[in-house]
Amino acid sequence: MGEKGLNTTANIQVHHMQVSQNCVWSFFFRFFNLRILVLIGLLFRFMMPSPLRAQSQSAIFENYIKQYSHLAIQGEKKYRIPASITLAQALLESSAGQSSLARQSNNHFGIKCHEGWKGKRYYKNAEKPNECFRKYNSVKDSYADHSLFLVSRPRYESLFRLKKDDYVRWAKGLQRCGYATDRRYADKLIRLIETYRLYRYDGKHGKEAEPEESDDWEGLPSGKIYGLKYVVARQDDSFESLAWEVRMKPKTLAKYNEAPVDLPLRKGDYVYLEKKRKKAVKPYFNHQVQSGESMYSISQRYGIRMKNLYKMNRKDADFVPEVGDLLKLR
Repeated sequence: MGEKGLNTTANIQVHHMQVSQNCVWSFFFRFFNLRILVLIGLLFRFMMPSPLRAQSQSAIFENYIKQYSHLAIQGEKKYRIPASITLAQALLESSAGQSSLARQSNNHFGIKCHEGWKGKRYYKNAEKPNECFRKYNSVKDSYADHSLFLVSRPRYESLFRLKKDDYVRWAKGLQRCGYATDRRYADKLIRLIETYRLYRYDGKHGKEAEPEESDDWEGLPSGKIYGLKYVVARQDDSFESLAWEVRMKPKTLAKYNEAPVDLPLRKGDYVYLEKKRKKAVKPYFNHQVQSGESMYSISQRYGIRMKNLYKMNRKDADFVPEVGDLLKLR
């Protein structure tokens, strides 16, 4: 075999080796990338909230509110502490009664022993190792001591000059006075109050803001909320079909709700039968934007005219709210 033939054979062997190496590396990278994708998928699976888990948590919170709201109302009547604030703090501090501190010591507000505490004690690792927390004989005792704790300490004195239904200022005041070290403490309380409508337990205003059912139109759910008459849309309802039932022109009904006549209605939508308000009724001072909400849906939720909602918040008509934004309602 000549030199040219040997070179050709050597080149073929080198080529086969390179192809083989490329295949190995290609397999390695594909296998490696596949494992990375699997790991990322698992990570997102655990990071993303499970609908079932979220639903379960919501049920736990709702059950807690039903079980202990009367204690918060008692505290408001006796000490002028908004029931909504008390409930929000209890939900946050005790994880709706599920925390170890709540289960093992009936402490639903995370109150530490502090100087002068002569009651039972419970020790656990918190901000510092082996911290001392108050232990109570019952949840009722925990609520009562929470009220006394706020009333008896000078640093919370300014809170009691606030209106009982102004939960926003109460929440911010608690944070400012140092109830908790969390910088988002006030925001968390406000969000709990508005998510679970805890304001409905605050004195008479909360009750006035609740819908009052009536039977003005047979077979059509209706009532009055925020002082405004409304009907509730059913499956396949439209402004035209509802207008016929309430003896009103479709254009007028759509105008009251600041929507085109052909806007599709969803089952459960509130449809107002008169002009909406220029600002929300008390105690609705602010609203923290939730996922899926728009300026229109928020205006419908509180019975506020769209232009006034934009104006109060100094926003242009093309403004799109983002999750977490705090909007003024009055």
